[in-house]
Amino acid sequence: MKSLSKVSGLLVVFCLIQCQNPSHPSAWKDQKVNEWFETGQFLNGLHILPDPSVDRRSFAEHYYDHKETWDKAFAFLKNTDLAHTTLGRVELGNNMYATVSESYGKNREDALLEAHKKYIDIQYIVLGTELIDVALLKDLTVTRPYNSDSDLMFGTVPEFSVLKTSPERFYIFFPNDVHRPSLKDGNDSVLIRKVVVKVPVEN
Repeated sequence: MKSLSKVSGLLVVFCLIQCQNPSHPSAWKDQKVNEWFETGQFLNGLHILPDPSVDRRSFAEHYYDHKETWDKAFAFLKNTDLAHTTLGRVELGNNMYATVSESYGKNREDALLEAHKKYIDIQYIVLGTELIDVALLKDLTVTRPYNSDSDLMFGTVPEFSVLKTSPERFYIFFPNDVHRPSLKDGNDSVLIRKVVVKVPVEN
């Protein structure tokens, strides 16, 4: 009996390791992740598109695990008059919130690369345009250690890519995505109105 029980236990462990849920995006091949992403079914009628720079696998996996949270975030972007809503913080529930701000773009030398641990950023430029530098966390040399109160760390990277934003796209930055937002796009006089939805990594 003991031997049979031991074998059964090993089979359970083996299944936990091998029998991954095939419906979960972590088990999907890249082609399926891309096909799911490109359908845009997760937008639920939101007419702003995710930028091609979004980490599709990270998004698919987190969306699958926290669908209600993401649906609420996209509903906020869809149903809010973002061009006229009051500046400041908007509580969205489930430890999620949005900030609405207006500013002028910064020079790259006056801005820092940042990363978060507790929150995922959805960044959307309502009016104007800005540049956002992006890189991977593994390439970050930390210059200001992580502060859990502000959920921020800062640093430098040897190289980065540059995204040029537009009101037709939103941008998602996961904890592995280092980013330097709010850079001016060649014109000091352009006012940038921006919404950042802070999606908790864990609810």
